[in-house]
Amino acid sequence: MCGIWALFGSDECLSVQCLSAMKIAHRGPDAFRFENVNGFTNCCFGFHRLAVVDQLYGMQPIRVKKFPYLWLCYNGEIYNFKQLQKQFGFEYQTLVDGEVILHLYNRGGIEQTASMLDGVFAFILLDTANRKVFLARDTYGVRPLFKVLTDDGFLGVCSEAKGLINLKHSTSLCSKVEPFLPGHYEVLDLKPSGKVASVELVKFHSCKDEPLHVACDTVEALPPGFDLETVKSNIRILFENAVRKRLMAHRRIGCLLSGGLDSSLVAAVLLKLMKEININYPLQTFAIGMENSPDLLAAKKVAAHIGSEHHEVILNTEEGIQAIEEVIFSLETYDITTIRASIGMYLVSKYIRKKTDSVVIFSGEGSDELTQGYIYFHKAPSPEEAAEESERLLKELYLFDVLRADRTTAAHGLELRVPFLDHRFTSYYLSLPAELRIPKNGIEKYLLRLSFEDSNLLPKDILWRPKEAFSDGIASVKKSWFSILQDYIDQQVDDLLLEKAAEKYPFNPPKTKESYYYRQIFEKHYPGRSSWLPHYWMPKWVKATDPSARTLKHYKSATQE
Repeated sequence: MCGIWALFGSDECLSVQCLSAMKIAHRGPDAFRFENVNGFTNCCFGFHRLAVVDQLYGMQPIRVKKFPYLWLCYNGEIYNFKQLQKQFGFEYQTLVDGEVILHLYNRGGIEQTASMLDGVFAFILLDTANRKVFLARDTYGVRPLFKVLTDDGFLGVCSEAKGLINLKHSTSLCSKVEPFLPGHYEVLDLKPSGKVASVELVKFHSCKDEPLHVACDTVEALPPGFDLETVKSNIRILFENAVRKRLMAHRRIGCLLSGGLDSSLVAAVLLKLMKEININYPLQTFAIGMENSPDLLAAKKVAAHIGSEHHEVILNTEEGIQAIEEVIFSLETYDITTIRASIGMYLVSKYIRKKTDSVVIFSGEGSDELTQGYIYFHKAPSPEEAAEESERLLKELYLFDVLRADRTTAAHGLELRVPFLDHRFTSYYLSLPAELRIPKNGIEKYLLRLSFEDSNLLPKDILWRPKEAFSDGIASVKKSWFSILQDYIDQQVDDLLLEKAAEKYPFNPPKTKESYYYRQIFEKHYPGRSSWLPHYWMPKWVKATDPSARTLKHYKSATQE
């Protein structure tokens, strides 16, 4: 996890512009570099480094002797860089996994480069010999990327929008800062003036398609067919492989553990594999919640079962409420459920950074979208519509859960790893017949649970534990986190303000005091940028006015039975 920033064709003094690059310093607390591009005095790169791999030669922009005309700034991890080296005979100059991007590009161009990378990434590649700039982002947008391109060809690129919104330019056209679409690459011509012109934006991978890099995967061809035992076995093989490849790190590995199915599976498989490869420190697991909250109790049980060094962070309501503004600033969104769920994750990340030496943090993001884990999937009219909704959620992850997971951890200089969003695992799961993937017997994620039933990785009651929304699971059952927030916010927002909300905020107008409160804070830091969120996250097929799972009829907590 790092922070990348680049400008092409700046009219303003670069020493002034680079102040904007410091807005993302939290993403790379270990080192910073600012570098001008030879021959293009108005083009530059900025890089904030979190040293996870190759601590000696890992600074960026990456340049190697073999390709002196290539400049690379990237944020991410490429898990198959050694397999690609073996397959194509690449000679690496550093131990940095991202160096493979230069070799792939030289060998087959940008299309092959983006398609062959197994990992999470956002990158800026400059080819001064052919006067091209390339931008690319991984399939699910696990690593963030924003850009601004003015009509006269000034380009700014950054890991977070906050590093672009205050850029200076001769025209007042710098307003259109927007997220770069996941699963895409863009080709831009670099003019002698340093300005650029967009040539094409190409979608190189869709979540349903088996990725091209399967050809050099460590797991070979899987048994075909959709009989249940074959499917269960393939799911276990691919998930374990997804966790194994993410063990690549020179810094200590930890794991978020809510006690729900997803994070518990990740933690259990992670600990098993760490023992297999003789990692000689205990796995630290981290849970946050109010005292006696469902998540804390379940997480403690899982940690005891798998044998991790478990840390509990007790959330008090005052601390949670005080964190709201800094969380919204970090997130760059005003989405209701994203903010709620981010408060706990932000505070547990803060604890990890201050109190431990774990830096590479595993988490369970992506499972709910992939395996139909949200409670409203029980209301899906048909398996086919449930499958379509699952794909829609995966495509929008970069606006919601993946955004939350990245920003809350990156704010504290941690690197997140999400095995459920492994390209091969997700494409296989989505290839299964729609009726196999739906909730069964009143239980969501039925197929995933069934696949691990005989593994003894988790206690049975955890494996079959009903879904808790993260923002709700950290609260006590009697009073959920969202109702605590609303009680506080009720005192902060006047009824009259809410009545006139649609006049003040015509785009995505707030419907509740809570959403109004979040919007006010967002507009304070990012005025006029409401289009970054196309729509609020809300459950489908139900008449919901609130995104919390607790407001749905199907929701039934264990202590209410």
